[in-house]
Amino acid sequence: HDFAGHPFAVQLSRELARRGHAVLHLYSAVNKTPKGALARQADDPAGLEIRPLTAGQDYQRNSFVQRWRDERAYGAVLADVIREWRPEVAIIGNTPLDVLALAHPALKAVGARFVFWVQDLLGIASHKILRARLPIAGEIVGRYHIAMEKRFAREADALVLITDDFTPTLRGWGVPAERLHVIENWGPLGEIVPRPRRNPWAEKHRLIDRRVFLYTGSMGLKHDPGLLVALARHLKGRTDAAVVVVSEGRGADVLAAYKRDEGLDSLRVLPFQPYGEMPDVLGTGDVMLAVLGADAGVFSVPSKVLSYLCAGRPVLGAMPAENLAARMVRDNG
Repeated sequence: HDFAGHPFAVQLSRELARRGHAVLHLYSAVNKTPKGALARQADDPAGLEIRPLTAGQDYQRNSFVQRWRDERAYGAVLADVIREWRPEVAIIGNTPLDVLALAHPALKAVGARFVFWVQDLLGIASHKILRARLPIAGEIVGRYHIAMEKRFAREADALVLITDDFTPTLRGWGVPAERLHVIENWGPLGEIVPRPRRNPWAEKHRLIDRRVFLYTGSMGLKHDPGLLVALARHLKGRTDAAVVVVSEGRGADVLAAYKRDEGLDSLRVLPFQPYGEMPDVLGTGDVMLAVLGADAGVFSVPSKVLSYLCAGRPVLGAMPAENLAARMVRDNG
């Protein structure tokens, strides 16, 4: 189960199915994030089923109470699928803790082994973000999420960490070292390939003759849209450059409001594009933008940087120097 629907996660499911396993790949149909190749392909193995899940309503990321309700409703749907399908092994990543709170008992009930794919330290993220916004209630809810994540980590049969930076936290929570396996995320090589700067997508959006600073992907509470606004202000009035943001949700809405209110002609905000067009989308960028808040460096690694590198483009990042993505850009020149 990959709540986000990331490209590399479904690549893993395809590979497991090619190796002879019966694989049910689940993802959220209503979570607004860039999606991978989630439609069945002609050469997909017979043992692979890809299924979107929904609890029947949109996912309200920015209302804390409604988000909790949506995640609990979605978790109940996921738990029903687990009880129906009865997996021998469940690999669960990118999944909100309140979803996992209902899925985890279902895994126990059917005797499934649980592999916790730790993409972010969600409890720590919740604590930092909520405490800053709601000092008293946020402290309580954040500590509740840390305790929940700690319990899932201790009870998992194995944990896959996307960076060794997470290891001290997990060891501090009492997880034995032999259960921890560090496997960094990978870019979808073969699906996102370098494309010429002049391509159909660039022509369609009249970006051929502009220097393009491109941001793609989600923009949530750990990303500061103000940095992109500042860049767009710097380029305001210029006809030879543009800041292009391909995103949806709260951050994109904030940027669209700044564009409207300040007349930022250098800023374009576009919705998520079909996955098949992503090589051309990324090929349109002269410089790729990555943003991660200072506090988020401890608990998150922006996977968009991997897609940027697949596209063969330089990266301009505003993120903590110790973050894995920052080290990756720096170490590879």
